[in-house]
Amino acid sequence: MRIGLYPGTFDPITLGHLDIIRRASALVDRLVIGVAINRDKGPLFSLEERVTMIEAECTDLMAQTNTEIIVHPFENLLIDCANDVGAGIIIRGLRAVADFEYEYQMVGMNRKLDDSVETVFLMAEAEHQAIASKLVKEIARLGGDVSKFVTPQVNQALSNKF
Repeated sequence: MRIGLYPGTFDPITLGHLDIIRRASALVDRLVIGVAINRDKGPLFSLEERVTMIEAECTDLMAQTNTEIIVHPFENLLIDCANDVGAGIIIRGLRAVADFEYEYQMVGMNRKLDDSVETVFLMAEAEHQAIASKLVKEIARLGGDVSKFVTPQVNQALSNKF
């Protein structure tokens, strides 16, 4: 069984994240969405809220792709999380060149920690390349329309927060 891990904070989950999840589902039999507990980032949504949003957004996707999708919170090293869930592949989404530089360093470190886990990069589709959770939160906080960047359910959750 091919198991992939797609990690992130998903604060909140965006259409860009969902695009990567959909495309990653075609590459693996089980996709684990690793929701990072990163207290340093000071997330807008609690861990429980982020997990609930991701699970809700992935329900239909599981039926469409026949891929098992599991949401798994983690607070340890990414490579340890991959080993915990049995993932042989870490899936990372890239939006721009700036993302690549950071991700390149991460791959090198992860390979030193465990060279049996591969990292696969998926480029964001053109219509999703500008979407970043940080920017979505800022637009929502300032009263802007984020409906082009998130699902209606996530849009409502953002509205409720602000």
